[in-house]
Amino acid sequence: MDFDLVISGGTIVTASDTYAADIGILDGQIAAIGTNLACSNRHIDAAGKLVLPGGVEAHCHIEQESGMGIMAADDYASGSISAAFGGNTTIVPFAAQHRGQSLREVVQTYHERAKSKAVIDYAFHLIISDPTEQVLGQELPALIRDGYTSFKVFLTYPLLKLEDHEILSVLSVARENGAIAMVHAENDDIIRWLSDRLIGGGHVAPKYHAMSHARIAESEASNRAIQLARLVDTPILIVHVSTEEAAATIRRAQDDGLKVFGETCPQYLFLKAEDIDQDGMEGAKFCCSPPPRDEADQEAMWRGFSNGTFQVFHSDHAPYRFDETGKLHAGPNAPFKKLANGVPGIELRMPLLFSEGVGKGRISLNEFVALTSTNAAKIYGLHPRKGTIAVGSDADIAIWDPDRKVQVTYDILHDNVGYTPYEGMEVTGWPETVISRGRIAIEKGELHVQRGSGNFLERSPGYEFIRPRNNLPLETNPETNFGAKIL
Repeated sequence: MDFDLVISGGTIVTASDTYAADIGILDGQIAAIGTNLACSNRHIDAAGKLVLPGGVEAHCHIEQESGMGIMAADDYASGSISAAFGGNTTIVPFAAQHRGQSLREVVQTYHERAKSKAVIDYAFHLIISDPTEQVLGQELPALIRDGYTSFKVFLTYPLLKLEDHEILSVLSVARENGAIAMVHAENDDIIRWLSDRLIGGGHVAPKYHAMSHARIAESEASNRAIQLARLVDTPILIVHVSTEEAAATIRRAQDDGLKVFGETCPQYLFLKAEDIDQDGMEGAKFCCSPPPRDEADQEAMWRGFSNGTFQVFHSDHAPYRFDETGKLHAGPNAPFKKLANGVPGIELRMPLLFSEGVGKGRISLNEFVALTSTNAAKIYGLHPRKGTIAVGSDADIAIWDPDRKVQVTYDILHDNVGYTPYEGMEVTGWPETVISRGRIAIEKGELHVQRGSGNFLERSPGYEFIRPRNNLPLETNPETNFGAKIL
C-alpha cells in the first residue's frame, strides 16, 4: 500500500504503550502501524524523536466574552495557531451563555467565530448560566443529542453562578442525556465577604486577589459540588483544582466509588501566590481564579497525578492583554476585584508538563499522554478518533524532540496576549512537527495550514468512561428514592 505520509524511525508513545514502529497515513487517518512502510508522497524521519498523539486541549477560553463583558485577546485564529505550536491538534473551548441568551443562539455565534479561523479541529463545551425551563427542557437535551456533550457550571461569579437547586436541575439533564458537567468550584459568598473587607480596609492591590480566594472557598465548594452530583448520581469534573484540601476532597470521593474527575493546570504547578505580589499593577498578570497557591499545594498537585486524583491537565487559557482592553479594563489602578481574571498558557501547557513532569521523573511518558490527550478524548466523547495512535484514528500526531531546550519568552509564542507568566523558564522537550488529520500543520517553526481548515467535531457521550455509579434510572436511584432513602 502507498501512503500519503509515512513517519518512520521514531518511538511511538500512547497512554498504554511505548514501542518503535512506522506510521502510514492515508486520507487523513492512520492506515497502518508496522515496519518498512513505503510512501510515494512524503516521508518524515523521526529517528531519536517521540511520536505522540496530538494534544487535546479541553479547557481554554477563545474569542469568548467574560462575565464582565471583556472579550478574550485570542480569536479562533491566534488561539488555534498557538495551540498547534504547543503540540495540540484538538481544542475544546467554551460557548458561553449569558443571562437571557438562548443556547441555540450562543452555539450559532461561536460557530460563526470559529469556522473561518480555526486551523485545527475543535468542539465546544457549553457554559450554562441561565437554566430556564426552555433551556433545561428543550435546548440543552437537543444540543447534547447534536454532539455538544459537555458543559460547565459556576458556583461563583455573580453573573454566572447558579444556585444549588439550579445545579441539581442541570446535573439531572446531564445524567438523563449522557453528558458530563464541569464545575468551577469556589464559594461565592466567602469570596465576596473577604473581598468586601479587604477593599473596605484599603487593601486593593492585585496581591489581595489571592487572599480573597481563600483555600476553604475552594474545598467547601468542591465538596458541595460532589454531594450534589452524588444526589443525582451523575459524573462531574472539577476544573482547575489548586489546593491540597480540594484535591483530597476529590480523592476521597473517588475512593468512595463516585464518578468524580479532577483537573489541574500549569498555573498551579509553576506559579505561586507570591508572583502576584509585585510593584504597581504587574501582579495583575498572575491573577486567575482560583489563584496560584504555595509550594505545599504545588506538591499536592503533583501527587494528584500519581494517586489518580487528576485525569486531565489543561491550560485554562484565559487570554487578557495587560491594557485597557483586558486586565486593566476598569482603569490603570483598579482594585483587585475589577481585574480581568485569567492567565495565558495554551502553547506552553504540554512543554511545561513534559519538562517538569517527564523530564524530572514525576510522571511517565504514558501518563503524560493520558493527561494531555487520551483521557480528555475519552471523557469528552472524542476517543478513539482523537487522543491515541491507532489504525483508524485521525492522523493527529506531534513529533517531539525530548532533548531540545527552549528558553520561554513571549516573542517565541503565537497568542495575542502580549506577555507570558512563565517568562524566563527553561523547558526541555518540545513538539517540532505537528500533524493534523494527516496535514503537516507545524514544521520547522512554520505554520503550514490555512485558517478555517479546522473541522468542527460532533461528539458522542463519553459514556463508557463516565457512566453513572449505579446506572439506575433517576427515579430508582437509592440516593433520590425519597420515600425509602431521604425521608
